[in-house]
Order: sequence, then C-alpha cells, then structure tokens
Amino acid sequence: MGQQGYALSSRGGRNEGMAKVGVLLLNLGGPERIQDVGPFLYNLFSDPEIIRLPNPALQKPLAWLISSLRAGKSQEAYRSIGGGSPLRRITEQQARELQSELRSRGIEATSYVAMRYWHPFTESAVADIKADGIDEVVVLPLYPHFSISTSGSSFRELNRLRQADPKFCKLPIRCIRSYFDDPGYLKAMAELIAKDISACPDPATAHVFFSAHGVPKSYVEEAGDPYQREIETCAALIMGQLAEDLGHGNPYTLAYQSRVGPVEWLKPYTDEALHQLGEQGIKDLVVVPISFVSEHIETLEEIDIEYREIATEAGITNFRRVPALDITPSFIRGLADLVQRALAGPEVNLDQAAELPQKVKLYPQDKWAWGWNNSSEVWNGRLAMVGFSAFLLELISGHGPLHALGLL
Repeated sequence: MGQQGYALSSRGGRNEGMAKVGVLLLNLGGPERIQDVGPFLYNLFSDPEIIRLPNPALQKPLAWLISSLRAGKSQEAYRSIGGGSPLRRITEQQARELQSELRSRGIEATSYVAMRYWHPFTESAVADIKADGIDEVVVLPLYPHFSISTSGSSFRELNRLRQADPKFCKLPIRCIRSYFDDPGYLKAMAELIAKDISACPDPATAHVFFSAHGVPKSYVEEAGDPYQREIETCAALIMGQLAEDLGHGNPYTLAYQSRVGPVEWLKPYTDEALHQLGEQGIKDLVVVPISFVSEHIETLEEIDIEYREIATEAGITNFRRVPALDITPSFIRGLADLVQRALAGPEVNLDQAAELPQKVKLYPQDKWAWGWNNSSEVWNGRLAMVGFSAFLLELISGHGPLHALGLL
C-alpha cells in the first residue's frame, strides 16, 4: 500500500476511502489488583521462553507451583507501590496519545493494546481489530530493544493467532522490530535525563547509571539474541546526544537488573555495580531505566525502593531516578514517526520480526536435541519426572538450591 493512501486531502481533511490503519502496541502486562498477582505470575511462568523445560507436559504444573509460592512476596512488592501495576493504565494512555498524533497527521489510525501475560490479552486486541474492519496493521512493541523473551515472545504469540485465524491472516502486517537507535527515541530519553543531570550540584560530574532488564547470558551467546548489543549501543548513543545537548560529557555505567533462576545473566548486575560506584566515591547518581518506557514494578519498587536503599548503604548520597517516558510528547511523536515510516517502507512480517541470526531451541524443543525416539522419549519423560519429584521434595523439606536462589 503506497504512502499516498495516508496523506491529507487538499482541503485539510481525510481522503475518501482512506485506509484504516490499526496500530498494535505490544507490552508485558501486569496485575492491576493484589488478587491478580498469582494468576499473572502463572501466565508469566507458563511461557516456555521464560522457563524452558525438556518435557512440555510439566510447564503448567511447574508454573502453578512457582506462582503459588512466589505470590506472597510479589504481593508485598505490589502493595509497596499502591496495590497493583500502573502498566495497563499508562499503556492505554500511550495508545490514545499515539492515535491522536497519527490522526493529526492525516492517518486514519486506531490504536490497540496487546499484553503478553495479563489483560487485555493479544486475542482481545485481534478480535477488536477484526471487528473494526482495519485494512492494515502496524505492530509496535513498547520494548525499544529486541529480545527473545519480550518482543520475540509477543511476535510469536501474535503469529500463532494469525495462523489459526483465516480472516486475520489476510490482513497485511508491518512490524517494527526495535528502535533502540531511532533519533526520536534517543532525543526523548536525552531530554528527560538532562533535567536530572542539570539538577545535580555539579552537572558535569554527575554519574549516569543505566539499569536495563537482564536476560540469561545464553540467550546472547547461544541464540544470538541482539538484546545486549542493542542496549549497549543505545546507551552510548544517548550519552552522545546528552553531550550535544548539555555541552559536556558525563561518566556512565550500564548494568542489568531483575535476574532470577540458577543460570548466569548479563553482567554487571545492578546491585553489584551500585556497590562498586559507592566504593569509588560516587555521590551524585542519575539512574536511568533504559529498557522501560512505562512505570511499573521494576521501576517503582525495584529501582526506587530496593536499589535506592543499596545505593544509600554504599555511600551514594544523591540518588536521582529519571522517570520513564510514559506519555512524554517527544516520545509519542517519535512513535508516530516510526509508524509512518513503517507504512511507507517495505513490509516486515511477523516471521522476519522474530527472526534470530542463529537457530535457537524454543518450545517445543527440537526433537533431535532431546534424542527423540520411541525409547528415548520414555527416558526423557522419566528424567523429567525425577527432576519434578526433586522439586516437590524441596518444597516439602524447605531446603535446596531453589530456596538458596530465592525462587521458593
């Protein structure tokens, strides 16, 4: 579909027969009430891209056990930020602002929200898109940096629904894979950071601390997940934009937060990096939630409460946390620019958007990877049940590696 289909008429109004564009915003989702925490965690841990098991039959039982055991601790965290996640409210505000901005540019756009693990789920957004008679869809993840476990999981879920729905399958879809180096996004981030740097006693020496959500190291090294590269490139580009805007450079650190489980995640870890900066005598710290475009549990509780306390104990006296982008006008304009460019450019489908440079073992696991044949299938099942039994034994005894890791 050509760009002319979205242009304003000479009279300033919208053209007759203009294409109806659906803009589908992808996000994680979050529990809006305390009683939602358990079901939300169950949905999260049911995703094989969060926890991978050799036997698919164990995925849901394990998700139920982990979510049941973690619910209490998670509920405490959500109570500390008001009793629930603001993510849905903020995402829907972003959708409305983006829709308004696109319509002001003469694009007949309607925005939809698709959450991965809580309401409104992707199925609901797809049903609304079909009911509204949308002609073309632009998929825009609210994750600036691509990862298997965020954008990739959402793209694959959307593709699964698409393949099972003949009507939805006919709709042209254009995907925006990531925008970590987009000038509009970088400028919006730099504007927010500059305000907190300027408020420091000595702006030129304030230390900028980027905290990104972590992923397992194996995602990057074995699967070719571009997340780390995109995060590192993004931080460097933001610092370049800041130097241009402020007229001076600032020292900065990039670290990764929110790790769980027994495997190694991307380093340095945020808590350890804060201790190191305190030992170096850093006093003024401007903390940037680089991988989050909306306020939610990782910013409001993990950064604002947990990491602030760690920083204070480490001797950092001025801990300033840059707010998430939310509905910052420059950010919304940047998103609108992305949508416009997607409409004018070549179509990027869901398979292309989710593609990785290397073969990755996603669920269901490749059969050859587990030696799948009539006899080995039996042994794979038996081994999985042994592991599951050990897990149950640890639950009963209250001791074991999962308890040591804080997972139980």
